[in-house]
Amino acid sequence: MRRFQQSLHTFAFSTLALLCSLPATAAELNNITAQQALFLMEQQKLSSVALVNYYLQQIEKNNQKGADLRAITDINRDAIKLATRLDKERKAGKIRGPLHGLPVVLKANIATKDGMPTTAGALALKGFLAKKDADLVTQLTAAGAVIIAKSNLSEWANFRGENSASGWSALGGQTKNPHKLSQSPCGSSSGSAVAVAADMTLLAVGTETDGSITCPASVNGIVGIKPTHGAVSGAGIIPIAASQDIAGPMTRTVSDAALLLQVLATDEAKSRYGDLTAAINEVQVKKVLLVRAFDGQFAAIKQMQDRVAQQLQQNGIVVEMLEQWQLPEQLNKDELTVLIYEFKRDLTQWLQESQVPAAVGSIDKIVAFNQKKGKAALAFYGQEYLQQAAAIDLEKDKAAYLQALNNSKQLAKAQLDPYLSQYDAILIPAYGPAWPIDHVKGDQFSFGTSTAAAVSGYPSITIPAGMDGQLPLGLSLVGKPWSEAKLLGLAALLEQQLPKRAIPALKP
Repeated sequence: MRRFQQSLHTFAFSTLALLCSLPATAAELNNITAQQALFLMEQQKLSSVALVNYYLQQIEKNNQKGADLRAITDINRDAIKLATRLDKERKAGKIRGPLHGLPVVLKANIATKDGMPTTAGALALKGFLAKKDADLVTQLTAAGAVIIAKSNLSEWANFRGENSASGWSALGGQTKNPHKLSQSPCGSSSGSAVAVAADMTLLAVGTETDGSITCPASVNGIVGIKPTHGAVSGAGIIPIAASQDIAGPMTRTVSDAALLLQVLATDEAKSRYGDLTAAINEVQVKKVLLVRAFDGQFAAIKQMQDRVAQQLQQNGIVVEMLEQWQLPEQLNKDELTVLIYEFKRDLTQWLQESQVPAAVGSIDKIVAFNQKKGKAALAFYGQEYLQQAAAIDLEKDKAAYLQALNNSKQLAKAQLDPYLSQYDAILIPAYGPAWPIDHVKGDQFSFGTSTAAAVSGYPSITIPAGMDGQLPLGLSLVGKPWSEAKLLGLAALLEQQLPKRAIPALKP
């Protein structure tokens, strides 16, 4: 297959007329769900070509023009050709899988061999073309998905240096929150979340090490799933740390997230999950813990939690309150020790296995490359995490790493297990409302609650649950390992009962 890098400035939508020739209009496709799209396709009122074209138009309209969201870094020039093939297969009665003909956007740290670069947003990897697809990409294409684009991210999945501003990368620029353009989209899966929220794609895949799905889902007002650790293959994804890295769905609805996770899951995970698309219609949860520790910081969060408690109780679910939520400081210290060590180990392995050009084929060389390029590579903040990883001796530092790994997991599980032994799920505000983008001070989080689930490897589903003015607020549902089906049923119930997801204003 011919390889190329498609410029967003010059991409020509040669088949635009096809959209207008089909029964489904652009207005009808606005914020459509996967289930609605599939129904229209089955009724021959929508083609994959028309759907793909719609999202390509949306990207053209607001990615580097219009609202200038900077959510997308690369377009798959073969997207229309792939959609055309899938339309022919559908017409012939051949359906590849549950995503047949549906557009998907991938975070730019996920390898594809389709001509779109795999870069993690880093100047050092500009134009790098992977020689094979990540495992999850193989699964997506086998299920009939059309990979239409790659999304911007916080560079190196927000593990380059301190005081970074989420959503910025040297290659992609600054992604913006579509609800208020001056505010942070959070990260590191910034572009995936914004593309979904701003109707630039039907489905997207993000990755998380700690908060990288949860936070952008929360502040952009979409659904994000950080699955049980190991539930989705990490092969072919630029890593931070294997003990915590995981990919997951980012969608506008719970049902779409369930559909996408069913495809992304490994065979082992599928055997544990059962039918996730059926699980959303079944509420298995009887008793939950609602964390109220952040009510005092934001009146809107208190209102959100009051509403959540009321709706659950009206549906016969027992709700008990917890007024405090504080992680031990040692957990954060140990987690960083683990991430630095595994970043050295895992990124070194990825660079070698992926046959990255020799000039940037090691962490030391990437550090040197960035120093040589200066502001072009290191605008706004430094590369402390890369430098710390470069300094790691994998043999000499192994004992300290293993101690930190064991201790961090014990501390994280100790935060969750006493409650999950009594309750079906812990419900907790995911993050505070989005803060202003600041390239001097970096991210100014009010609070975040992703760490316990991230380090322990427990599943967490974040859903839109309220608003603070024009800024979305997310609620995270945390459960025991492999409890995604139960959490999805609860998430679907809340989605029906709580206010509808806010459509972004795309204004300053």
